[in-house]
Amino acid sequence: QGKVEEALRAFEALVNEYPQSPRARYGKAQSEDDLAEKMRSNEMLQKAINTYDEVVSLPNVPSDLIKLSLKREADRQQFLGRMRGSLVTLQKLVQLFPGDTSFKNDLGVGYLLIGDNSNAKRVYEEVLSLAPNDGFAKVHYGFILKAENKIAESIPYLKEGLESGDPGTDDGRFYFHLGDALQRMGDKEAYKWYELGYQRGHFASVWQRSLYNVKGLKAQPWWTARETGYTELVKSLEKNWKLIRDEGLAVMDKKRSLFLPEDENLREKGDWSQFTLWQQGRKNENACKSVPKTCALLERFPEATGCRRGQIKYSIMHPGTHVWPHTGPTNCRLRMHLGLVIPKEGCRIRCAQENRTWEEGKVLIFDDSFEHEVWQDAESYRLIFIVDVWHPELTAQQRRTLPAI
Repeated sequence: QGKVEEALRAFEALVNEYPQSPRARYGKAQSEDDLAEKMRSNEMLQKAINTYDEVVSLPNVPSDLIKLSLKREADRQQFLGRMRGSLVTLQKLVQLFPGDTSFKNDLGVGYLLIGDNSNAKRVYEEVLSLAPNDGFAKVHYGFILKAENKIAESIPYLKEGLESGDPGTDDGRFYFHLGDALQRMGDKEAYKWYELGYQRGHFASVWQRSLYNVKGLKAQPWWTARETGYTELVKSLEKNWKLIRDEGLAVMDKKRSLFLPEDENLREKGDWSQFTLWQQGRKNENACKSVPKTCALLERFPEATGCRRGQIKYSIMHPGTHVWPHTGPTNCRLRMHLGLVIPKEGCRIRCAQENRTWEEGKVLIFDDSFEHEVWQDAESYRLIFIVDVWHPELTAQQRRTLPAI
């Protein structure tokens, strides 16, 4: 009846009267859990976690109640961000019920959540040796192989896992990575999976496949300065492009290069490095000491410096570089490219179905949540300046409260 406080008092009385009763103790834990949600209290939730743990330590606990208690305890620990505590709980479940692959699957996710892919991989290999058709294990195993850059090997696991329709497999990340793996193998079937991901509601469209989105924002691959409303920023970038270029070139020429290689595994081949001034709305003070005038110029534009879902950076790409088709993580930003040093021929960018080229002193604006791809087949390097800005339709409240990416 929703009388959570009364339920908790009743279960506390039962626990006092029957301290060895696992059911009374589990009821108390559930009531604390419900009350924590009602009160939005982490302190109360910790009490519930402790009580779930107490259930298991009692004598003669039915195995179903052990499973329920430990599974809920692990889930609530994850909710509080206690990932390592949750792992210990999941490990206990797996030890108590070694034949239950669903607990092993949960343990694999636990390892993935702390970035321990090698232990997650070991767990999913165990699951697949016990249950070769487990779709949940297959998509996660494929996901790990893809992260290891074992592109061809990842495809059958991701594909068969998605085709299984098992609970937990219908997730945008798996459609995203299967399509990406197929694209990298030159297989046009990628778009079949992107289409399916779109139909399942994971993507805004076949071309726009970001996973951290705000619904209802205007979506188009290419934008004009006027459409963004950020005309002052664009004017300022174009007016001062030589200053921005010269500071960038000075940094490039130093013996100790401040440009770091692109590290998101987006390159098929070549040499592509970046020098970042702002990341997730935070200024890199050290970096800005090297290009002080450029940073001072940008300080006037909070739509860029305050964009916690973007970056501001120099980007240098050398001849013979190809960047795979890929999409950015969110539809909450637009990306400006200011041309600084652009070879006459051989450099181009495709966003969705349209190719464009850079010009020195001119800004290109696109929505990088749409699929895009870059080619650098010129005789010399290409240097651009990248400025991410909030999507113009986001409210001031959304700009303040959206978590960083």
